[in-house]
Amino acid sequence: MPFSRRQFLKTALAAPAIVGCSRQAAREVRIEEIRSEYEDFLYRTPIKFAGTAVDRVTLLNVHCVVRNRRGRTAKGFGSMPLGNIWAYPAPQMGYEGTLRAMKLLAGRIEQITRDWREYGHPVDINVALEPAYLAAAAEISAGERLPVPIPKLAVLVVASPFDAAVHDAYGKLHGVSSYHTYGPEFMRYDLAHYLNQEFRGEYLEQYVTREPKPRMPLYHLVGALDPLTDADIKQRINDGLPETLPEWIRYSGLTHLKIKLNGDDLNWDVERVLAVDRITAQTQAERGIKEWYYSADFNERCPNVGYLIEFLRRIKERAPEGFERIQYIEQPTKRDLRADRQNVMHEAAKLRPVVIDESLTDFEMLLLAREMGYTGVALKACKGQSQALLNAAAAQKYKMFLCVQDLTCPGASLIHSAGLAAHVPGVAAIEANARQYVPAANKGWEERFPGVFDVRDGYVNTALLNKPGLSAV
Repeated sequence: MPFSRRQFLKTALAAPAIVGCSRQAAREVRIEEIRSEYEDFLYRTPIKFAGTAVDRVTLLNVHCVVRNRRGRTAKGFGSMPLGNIWAYPAPQMGYEGTLRAMKLLAGRIEQITRDWREYGHPVDINVALEPAYLAAAAEISAGERLPVPIPKLAVLVVASPFDAAVHDAYGKLHGVSSYHTYGPEFMRYDLAHYLNQEFRGEYLEQYVTREPKPRMPLYHLVGALDPLTDADIKQRINDGLPETLPEWIRYSGLTHLKIKLNGDDLNWDVERVLAVDRITAQTQAERGIKEWYYSADFNERCPNVGYLIEFLRRIKERAPEGFERIQYIEQPTKRDLRADRQNVMHEAAKLRPVVIDESLTDFEMLLLAREMGYTGVALKACKGQSQALLNAAAAQKYKMFLCVQDLTCPGASLIHSAGLAAHVPGVAAIEANARQYVPAANKGWEERFPGVFDVRDGYVNTALLNKPGLSAV
């Protein structure tokens, strides 16, 4: 059933109102035009997500025009991989089935966003529209009789380039980086309006920096299917890029490695980390490097927290130095925290920070995760610039560990993700693995952003991410 204008207005009116007249009102914008398009790319080598090998990506690109009350306009752009295997796990629907559903939702979100005629700050526009986006997803799920309804995480991913395009246009309209527009001179509401009363009198600008960190270490992905040594290669790609772990370490000067694990085979997971540590230690010794780090990503496949604790115990026993190099553990168990309340992370988090990723779909889930013993938060641009900023503020307020991860983001989506990492205090490194798996989607971007897409010294050049808007185009 189509989402009628009456239903849309009813939903919008239930959202926080954007009314009144003030100095902030003079800087508010409304959306004049919005359109989307897709780009498809094949991976140079597959990546494994939650037991599924993925060899392709669809990018959702969004162009928008915003107008202020005086009639001035500016264009904005946002882009994000749809990442349906990660955002919409539904094996019974298949890859094409979930991708089709997300594309249907993208069309509906485009229309809903185009129909919104109120003025506001980008964060307020996103907050006002999210209920309508969720309602549209529910209607598509029912109307198409989808065996697995579109989950909220998938809604956030589809909506994220629309949100990014508005933030980008807003910054460009004012001639500044979007990260200069999160204080009271631009925003009519403090953080208590979006979060809770603990944030009364505080604004987003207190939790982001106006200027980016000039450089940040690169987190490189060691996928579960990736060859570690020459012996693991069945047939070389021979495309000029590295193919083994030592080759990548030397090529990019790596000091941060994210290790993908299975979560359903404890012996394999332990041996994989030990092998990565052994090979890395040898390669770093040859380079004269004495300090490097790991993160471990189970993609929520651990059956219970006991699995994680035993995993950490074995690593510490067999490779104590390797254990000390683990910076954090990423979403070890199921994403539905309400249905998995018994898997609390208090004991595991005493060993290493445990961060939520797939579970983090709003502030309420951050609070629940914190109650369940999670000590860290993984921010992602693919969940929306607005939500990422709000969760970054909450995580800092509650003194939680912070990291920013990408969704194999190429091109503009990497600039967006890297910009988020470079402007959030406490984030230590930037994850960027499209250069490994889908470098074809980065064509033309390497020259425009030297040191971002082609890293040779272990660091991403984030000093460039200070242009008007979100810095991509």
